[in-house]
Amino acid sequence: MPTTIEIKNLKKYFGKVKAVDGINISVERGEIFGFLGPNGAGKTTAIRCMMDFIRPTAGEIKILDKDAQADSEVLKSDISYLPGNVRLYDSWTGLDHVNFCENFGGKKSAARELAKQLDLDLKIKFHHLSSGNKQKLGIVLALMKEPKLLILDEPTLALDPLLQNITHHLLLESGKKGTTAFISSHNLSEVERICDRVGIIKAGKMVAVENIKNLKEKRMHTVTATFVDNFKLADFKVPGVDKIEEIDGTLIIKTKGEINPLLSELAKYQLKDLEISHATLEEIFLEFYGRR
Repeated sequence: MPTTIEIKNLKKYFGKVKAVDGINISVERGEIFGFLGPNGAGKTTAIRCMMDFIRPTAGEIKILDKDAQADSEVLKSDISYLPGNVRLYDSWTGLDHVNFCENFGGKKSAARELAKQLDLDLKIKFHHLSSGNKQKLGIVLALMKEPKLLILDEPTLALDPLLQNITHHLLLESGKKGTTAFISSHNLSEVERICDRVGIIKAGKMVAVENIKNLKEKRMHTVTATFVDNFKLADFKVPGVDKIEEIDGTLIIKTKGEINPLLSELAKYQLKDLEISHATLEEIFLEFYGRR
């Protein structure tokens, strides 16, 4: 399978700070690749090197079989980039930005249809837009010309759940048309929904590259249950349960992987309250990759 991105031993140091310290990533054409890590892990620094906004300390980055630094200008016509915080021309409307981008290609794009799907008014000036609408405009500009490669840094930042779903749909549709997407995120549910594979970065180093199915199997939950009547603690020591703690008649249960065996046992009791929460990405990192 041909690759869109090939990163070998990428390093970026700022003095003594090793922001990126020898990472290797290969992304196939048409793939949606999630780049995961907590804040400060090196995600944005790596992306800035890919976009040639900053130069690597060492290593090699190939994009669409071209050198990301030497062929930077040529590559820009095939890449759409969405930064984590969208900053555009304050006095321009959304339509001004769209027209400006369309002038480079000499033809109309899908921008107006995308804006309609995202419920974005293109007639409003950028500095009057809310943070969510600024993000919508960034998404429109990134997707409007169906690029060969999308590089997106936290694409659904500031969007409500409905708009996140719409954005996910747009990205999946883009993938079906052959566009490769490289998505930096710390939103596990977002990555689970749309990505084919994920790379996990911690303190500037890659700790894992996995198929999304494998990452889902590492999902962790915290289940808090309060019972109407007495219960038997032993009933809940089922597959997937990692830790059980009892506090004043309430059980706090930590699970890994499949949660249904535990829910089946809980269903045999009458409950006053039940709460299920997902582990954060940082908790998953600490649990599964903390010793690497």
